[in-house]
This record gives sequence, C-alpha cells and structure tokens, in this order.
Amino acid sequence: MPPTTTFGPRTVEELRDAVAGSATSHPRLLVTAAGTAATTGGRPDPADAVVDTTALSGVLNYTPADMTVAVRAGTPLADVQAELGEHGQHVAFDAARVRRGATVGGLLATGDGGPLRQMYGTLRDLVIGVTVVLGDGTVAKAGGHVIKNVAGYDLAKLFHGSLGTLGVVAEVVLRLHPLPRTAATVALPADAAAATRLGVELIAAGTEPAALEWTPGTGLLVRIEGTPDGVRERVGTVLAKNSGAHVLAGADEEAAWTAVAAVADPAASNTTVLRAGTLPSDGPGFLAALGAAADASGTTLASSSSVGVGVHTVALSGGTHEPVLAAAHAAAGSSVSVLRYDGLAADTPLWGPPPPAVALMRAVKARFDPADRFGAGRLSPWLAPLHEGAPA
Repeated sequence: MPPTTTFGPRTVEELRDAVAGSATSHPRLLVTAAGTAATTGGRPDPADAVVDTTALSGVLNYTPADMTVAVRAGTPLADVQAELGEHGQHVAFDAARVRRGATVGGLLATGDGGPLRQMYGTLRDLVIGVTVVLGDGTVAKAGGHVIKNVAGYDLAKLFHGSLGTLGVVAEVVLRLHPLPRTAATVALPADAAAATRLGVELIAAGTEPAALEWTPGTGLLVRIEGTPDGVRERVGTVLAKNSGAHVLAGADEEAAWTAVAAVADPAASNTTVLRAGTLPSDGPGFLAALGAAADASGTTLASSSSVGVGVHTVALSGGTHEPVLAAAHAAAGSSVSVLRYDGLAADTPLWGPPPPAVALMRAVKARFDPADRFGAGRLSPWLAPLHEGAPA
C-alpha cells in the first residue's frame, strides 16, 4: 500500500524539519514532485512517507544581467522558462517531460535531457549551485550565483541522476543562455549509420549544431541557432552535405521535433522507454541489435538518437518488451536506464550489470544517506550488497 503520510514543505526550513522530525516515525522516505518520472529507474520499495516537493516552488532570485536564476526545486521548468523568456533568456534544456510540468529538482534527480544536449549538455552542465537536505536534516549547499564550484563535493553532479537516493533537492541555481535570435531546422534523409557520419562531418565543418537528432521517420534533424546571417551561412553548409536536405518550416518543423519528444515521452499506455549511451560510432549497431530483438518479439520500436553524443532513446509498444531490454543490457551494459516500465512484467530486472564505479556509488550513498532513508529500490540492486558470487 502507498504511504498514508505525505509531507508538503514550502520552504527549505519546512523540508529540513519534516526530514529531521520523521527519522524515527517514518524512516523510509520517497521523494516525489510532478510525477512525470514516477516510472523512471527501479521500482521503489515501500516507503513510510512521501516528501512531495511541488509546494516548494517559485523563483528565488533572478537578475537578468547575471545570467543566472535561483529557484525552488519544485518549480516546473516550463514556468521558469516563461519568466526568463520575457527577458530574452532561457535554460538551454529541452527534455520532453518539461511540457508535462516536470520540475527543476525532478529533472536534475532523473538526469534527463533532450536534443539540445548536443550543444548545451544536460542539467549537470547548467546547474551552478544547489541546496539539498540530507537524511538527518542537514542542509548542505554548494556553488552559488557565480559560475564556479566550491571545494569539496560537487553536489549538483552527485545528485544528477541520483533518483532521490541521496537526499532531497531543495533549491537550484541555473546558468542561463540568451534565446537565439534565429533558429532553423534542416532535415537530411539518412539511415542511422549515414546520420552518424553526417553528424561528425557537420561538427568538423564548424556548423556548431544545437541539436543533431536522428529518427527513422525523418532522418537527421539539424538545428542551427544564432544570428540571422550566421544561421543562413551554416544552413547553407548543411544543405550542401546531402542532395535531399531541406529546411523545415512552420508546422513541418514543429511536427518533426514533436515526434522526437514523443519517443522519450509517449502518450500511449503500456509502453516501455529505454535510454542508453554509447560511443557515437557504436550507435547504429546498438539500434540494430534492439531492432532485431523487437522484430523477434513482435514489438514495435520507435527510436531517436542524439548522434553527436551517442545518446539513444527507444520506445516499445505491443509484443513482449523484456527481450528488447535484455538486448539493450547486452549491448550497452550499465549505461541503459529505463525511463518508463509500463510494458514490462513486475519482476523484470530493470538495471543491467553494475557499472565499474558501483563501489564508489555505494560509498557515496553511505556518506550522504547512511540510514538508507531515501529512494530504496530506485537503484537496486546496485546500491544493495551484491549476492555472494555475483559480479562486482
């Protein structure tokens, strides 16, 4: 049964008091926010209480000249973007879940990202300060409103992708970028292998793409941002790479990027969504292996790949999904994460073989959450002691 107790703090102080005051009465805590990533990572073990951060919301400090913004972690990123847009700025981050109200803290904790990762990276590259609350109520801070880190632990990077297993993100300071004066999308017909080669060529040619995203339906999508003259020149370079290349505009451009987002965040139920990282050159082989497993199990597979950085997202519907997940684990090992497990049996192991750094992961967990209060099950079995004889 789900926990009957929910803490809904509105400030860091209320969050600290809720965590510290529940150590005995509610030792196991599950951190939630907008719920857009409720099925990301491992299935959570039963908890004694929920810490709901959606009331921990709002912009704390925003001075456009500083190119930074401080927000409470429960703030939907879409709300932040709307305020920043009035000043010609944005957080250069486009994970698909943002459109459904994903919060800043939730996006950091899940390590999510979108096509703009090609130029701007993920939130771990855009967070310059973070405040977290640990299991004993300690409020820990790192970074600040300037673009540098303090000595000691880099909390932003540790909490990025931690899935709520180390503590609760309370506040975040983000680096901003100007909104592009002009942007254009060029579509180049290509299969996965050709798209990977084209991506390398376009980067080497100095086109500085903001995104290089390949899907089977549209080929390679190249997003160029900048000044009107600069975009025009670089679009010309892209068009010259492929006789079938063409600029998308209006509804066609919107539809192409909507289709990319739909792979990571499909509307249909009973779907499974996987994400994996490979060397860019290994991407076509990885997708081919998953495609073969999908065909053999009667599964429909949709995919999207950031070919310049080797990040691949796969959505599965129909058929049997477990063989495709097994193929992903065999091909990409511990880099595979499950973004949605709706289409998998309840007893399916969601994480593959542990990464080489699993001992370090456990040491960090022991340092930050020695009482094991947070996120039980989300990174199991990696954070649990290995069974005797199991590979380390």
